[in-house]
Amino acid sequence: MDNNVYQVYEDEIQALEEEIKLLTEKYEDIQQESTFFSEEEILKSIKSFQRETQGESKGHESPSDLKAQLESLETDLSFLMKLTGFQFTSHSKKTMEKTRDRTVQKHRLSGNCHSLSFQLEFQLLEVQSKEKVSSVISDLNIVMESGEDSGMSKFLSSVEERGNLATFFRSLSTYAEWFEHRRRTFLHFKAKYPEVVTLPEGLQGDHIILRNPKVPGFELMIVWKIHLDEEGTTTPVLDLLTKVPEQVLEQKMTRVESVPARFRSMVLLLGIEAALENLVKVLE
Repeated sequence: MDNNVYQVYEDEIQALEEEIKLLTEKYEDIQQESTFFSEEEILKSIKSFQRETQGESKGHESPSDLKAQLESLETDLSFLMKLTGFQFTSHSKKTMEKTRDRTVQKHRLSGNCHSLSFQLEFQLLEVQSKEKVSSVISDLNIVMESGEDSGMSKFLSSVEERGNLATFFRSLSTYAEWFEHRRRTFLHFKAKYPEVVTLPEGLQGDHIILRNPKVPGFELMIVWKIHLDEEGTTTPVLDLLTKVPEQVLEQKMTRVESVPARFRSMVLLLGIEAALENLVKVLE
């Protein structure tokens, strides 16, 4: 073979190497930023990326391991969203400062975790040294529709002060899971026992009322709080309050006073759903 033929092969090899490098860089960019976008946006980006790479390859096959990595990324993302309940709906970032070893960006992020929505705004400082890249979050601001939940308000203030996004996401996932569990439980009992169960504040409220249709004025209020402390620990707290007509109260004072304590014992022994089921059946 003459030198011209060798040169053609060398040019082809160099072109392929550059293409592989470009594809790898694009994949790393997707992997780093994928958690900031909704599942729908990421799937569209992956499909668009695949079409783009097919067009750029000019008949050459892309590396098979790259395609496998992209498919794995898609599967992992879907699994994490189902596991944590998070779905990010929008994200924007603006570079405020960029030098050789220092980058400052301002991020805005919104999404929901189960039925709870949130909005974040923060500033991210990245400093590049010879050994590693360090990141610092500042000016963190979190907006959530937490209503009158003082525990959630204190927790958000603590997270904002510390700039600890990891604690926020981890704790919100657990809190929102309990919130969704309470909502579904209330919905289940309201649908199953419409004559007995009342939801004064709807499915988003923290209590239900049980009434005996045959005993006017007799009510049991089940209060289900979800306590969140400043460290992010979530604890469900249930209690029972009674409303009994005076004539019944005079006759059965001792038995009525013991109902709340018995209910709390049932919750510990049987679980929340079973304890509620037993109460409802007594009132039917």
